[in-house]
Amino acid sequence: MEAGTKMQSPEKETRPELSTMSVQSVPTFPLRSIDEKAIPLIGFGTAEDPFGASRDTLKETIIEAIKLGYHHFDTAAVYQSEQPLGEAISDALRLGLIKSRDELFITSKLWCSDAHRDLVLPALHKTLKNLKLEYVDLYLIHWPLSLKPGKHDFPFKKQDMVPMDMKSVWEAMEECHDIGLTKSIGVSNFSCKKLETLLSSARIPPAVNQVEMSPMWQQKKLRKFCEEKGIVVEAYSPLGAKGTVWGTNQVMECDVLKEIAQAKGKSVAQVCLRWAYEQGVCVIVKSFNKERMKQNLDIFDWRLSDDELLKISQLPQCKGYPALEFVSDDGPFKSLQELWDGEI
Repeated sequence: MEAGTKMQSPEKETRPELSTMSVQSVPTFPLRSIDEKAIPLIGFGTAEDPFGASRDTLKETIIEAIKLGYHHFDTAAVYQSEQPLGEAISDALRLGLIKSRDELFITSKLWCSDAHRDLVLPALHKTLKNLKLEYVDLYLIHWPLSLKPGKHDFPFKKQDMVPMDMKSVWEAMEECHDIGLTKSIGVSNFSCKKLETLLSSARIPPAVNQVEMSPMWQQKKLRKFCEEKGIVVEAYSPLGAKGTVWGTNQVMECDVLKEIAQAKGKSVAQVCLRWAYEQGVCVIVKSFNKERMKQNLDIFDWRLSDDELLKISQLPQCKGYPALEFVSDDGPFKSLQELWDGEI
């Protein structure tokens, strides 16, 4: 898909007929890359609060997810989940749960302390070693700033934040793509303005922008911009990240969403995921509870009505994760306004 091409909603372009859809059949959408690798529109997230909290049991959880029909897994260097994911993939192949690695879509992310021209390639090599893979399907710049080289810590020391040389870091990302270590490259937590800056010098445009998105933070401006540029939006925290230090109950306790869920005989979570799917975005879900893992896939054989979609579109908007950790009087972003360029 070339930049400027209007991205069709997966509702119209890639979704099988609802009457033949099974719970395990997740629609895909082609990404802008040499081989047009298709991204499954529901991904299984592996980030926790705190990172690595379920490291000892994560491998078994991922294997269960593969059994249920998840084929898209989202990890990152900072999550401490790359190694368990790699072990799970190896076991899934050995057990015959998948016939080849190509059946899976694996995303990882470049952490800020490695967001320097000469550290990108070594960082991806380390990620691939953790995952026991020869390539990832998607590699993202995690945040639009750098940290002084060193540990993959979160939270980090604010004095370690430095401006990112976006042009040179992206050139290194392009190199990773050129030599086949990643099928596609993209970004995470980038505003329209920061995407404009990146696009002004990029040889290979970003295929994906992974950002917070839910019915209570719909990202309408950013989604329109990305659609115009041929960038797929990937939504994290689609349920508001309830249970994390920074998350809120505003999504799961929303009366409008509760009413729609009751009328549909569905859960609030399913309504949120179905809404995101109908917006034409990819959704990252995270639950280690087997029953909820099943429910999160069960969103394809029913629809939201026009009236329900209208009600959701009119919900008051409030960003769940402002990311104050990335703001400092002495850092590259001295205010949330500068970090998000007014998109907050």
